[in-house]
Amino acid sequence: MAPYLVDWRSRYRGTALGVVEPSTADEVAVAVRIASAHGVKVVPQGGNTGLVGGGVPLTKHEGSQQIVVSLRRLNRIRDLDLLDNVIVVEAGVILQNAQAAARTAGRLLPISLAAEGSAQIGGIVSTNAGGTNVLRFGSTRELVLGLEVILADGSIWNGLQRLRKNNAGYDLKQLFIGSEGTLGIVTAAAIKLFPLPHSCVTTFIAVPSPAAAVRLLRYLQSELGDSLTAFELIERVCLDLVFGVVEEARDPFEQSYPWYVLAEVSATVKEVVLDDIVERSLASAFEIGIAMDAVLAQSEKQRVELWRLRDEITEAERRHGPSAKHDISIPVSRISDFLARAPATVRTHVPHARPIAFGHVGDGNIHFNVLAPAEDADCINRAVYDLVTTLGGSISAEHGIGQSKIELLAHYKDRTSLSLMQRVRRALDPSTTFNPGKLVHVPPVRGSDL
Repeated sequence: MAPYLVDWRSRYRGTALGVVEPSTADEVAVAVRIASAHGVKVVPQGGNTGLVGGGVPLTKHEGSQQIVVSLRRLNRIRDLDLLDNVIVVEAGVILQNAQAAARTAGRLLPISLAAEGSAQIGGIVSTNAGGTNVLRFGSTRELVLGLEVILADGSIWNGLQRLRKNNAGYDLKQLFIGSEGTLGIVTAAAIKLFPLPHSCVTTFIAVPSPAAAVRLLRYLQSELGDSLTAFELIERVCLDLVFGVVEEARDPFEQSYPWYVLAEVSATVKEVVLDDIVERSLASAFEIGIAMDAVLAQSEKQRVELWRLRDEITEAERRHGPSAKHDISIPVSRISDFLARAPATVRTHVPHARPIAFGHVGDGNIHFNVLAPAEDADCINRAVYDLVTTLGGSISAEHGIGQSKIELLAHYKDRTSLSLMQRVRRALDPSTTFNPGKLVHVPPVRGSDL
């Protein structure tokens, strides 16, 4: 059972009576009914790639007995309809496999994550995962058309509709997307597909500052429109970490620059020659001083190599040692302000801290992580999140709350929002059967609450 009881960063380790591995939605429902009848809590688990401890059980002293319900055996692709442009996949399907099935059929499943080789659809839906293509296609919440969900009483809600328009009452699927398994267990999802791009250009761009990167983002959007599908900001220190652990990784440039942007442009129109358009746009960016240098991938191999520099940052950071991670979201217009103030703010409290920054700047999601001893994490977190709140941001952009940020959410979320979340959770799961100690605390029911 050991792999099911610890998260991949080994920060959270729990206990459980056992691990249940159903292979159908009906079997998940049976497991939930049996557990509920005996007062046993249920912890749904997908690929266990989360960063906030949301998919592992609590330690024994923190609550009631628990079981882990692993969804890895619900791994079938139920349907792929080219007329509806939808794929229906079970919760245990690995994202990379779903992408490959769509690609074989001539379609694009645009959800793309660094952990796509192990992340499962159920976990992606339950955490409303973002990734590198949110700029063009939106987050998971915007791509899901329907869901199949096991409720706390063991019943099955069949909401696997594939309608683009449906105004017949509440949009119930949105309750479960991003709920981190606290309201129900997602067992299948219907997800939008798109035409495969006929051409794609990937470019690694050196920029003088985050402010220049934001200006470059808006400039390229004005030149390229929604063909700009990804726009990732990377600080130089991130590349240095990757070069230290990935032997075959190579610097795209002969000299070092302070900041970089990894951008990808794609087109579904056959006649468009993207290389020329991108090169002309970059030449203009050089002239106005918002870009300093650039390389364009000349082959799929080079494209993969450039993306690997971005995708290996988290793993390289993990190998380096402990860090305080901040998956924050702020208005794009305030990104340069945040990145100018955050390092000094952190060092005021922890002088030896080493901040690093990267992320999906196109949608305001910055991963601002601080290399520092674990005992400094609480102090660093408060300093960062206080600044984020001042700038009108959120303490979690895409990783979720889990158990690592449950107290922080209670501190930074407004009272009305917290109360609404608690009331929704109590209504759908009165006994807190699902994923206890995650996302939001549910206080005991008082007479006045009935």
